[in-house]
Amino acid sequence: MALKRMDNVGIVVDDLGATIDFFREIGLELEGRATIEGEWAGRVTGLGDQRVEIAMMRMPDGHGRLELSRFLTPPVVADHRNAPVNALGYLRVMFAVDDIDETLERLRKHGAQLVGEVVQYKDAYRLCYIRGPEGLLIGLAQELS
Repeated sequence: MALKRMDNVGIVVDDLGATIDFFREIGLELEGRATIEGEWAGRVTGLGDQRVEIAMMRMPDGHGRLELSRFLTPPVVADHRNAPVNALGYLRVMFAVDDIDETLERLRKHGAQLVGEVVQYKDAYRLCYIRGPEGLLIGLAQELS
């Protein structure tokens, strides 16, 4: 049996609306929103009785998604959004963009802050990390031709 694809990456947020707007500005499309609840959902996550608002954001090429979740019950128990880039665990999502400067300008209007600086790697890429809504760490990469 072969792996088919990576379907989505899940991100837990507090402000679902602002986070949707931010990822729309990057270029993702809102595929749908729903409230997930019931004992079947709790059996999957191991959280028991849960109620979660989700939004599925689709990549423009249709080959990947971000699942944004806002937990109503049970409450969120930990917060690692401001962990440094060398912290253990999931780190960030990296997006390939056409123009890193133009993308940064648009995202700053949604509260994005540059973590370090925009750097160039050889003649191949311009790269940076930003903190998006709620401190989420996002990478941007512009391929140089």
